[in-house]
Amino acid sequence: MVASITNLGRSGLYDWVIQRLTAVILAVYTLFLLGFVIAHPDLQYSDWQQLFACTAMKVASLLAIISMCAHGWVGMWTIATDYIKPTGIRFLFLLVTAAFVFVYLVWGIDILWGA
Repeated sequence: MVASITNLGRSGLYDWVIQRLTAVILAVYTLFLLGFVIAHPDLQYSDWQQLFACTAMKVASLLAIISMCAHGWVGMWTIATDYIKPTGIRFLFLLVTAAFVFVYLVWGIDILWGA
């Protein structure tokens, strides 16, 4: 019962898998962008705009943003539960973290798919 309350019904394995999966997604996305920049030494704004106008790149970027949010949330939740012992302070910390993650997610979606 106590483990269920403190862990919100999740297992440590679930958090571990999320961290590793999102890390792989972010690494692949970063390597692709790095490769694109290296392959285009005279990169212009129009090239960059053309890359991100492609639907596949928008989907990949959305996946990267979602991965960043999930990775950040699991990491900050783990830090909070390991190092912040007073329940009220931990709750406030996680509330602020959740607000930042939500704003980042909405902002990223707006940048990608907005007009």
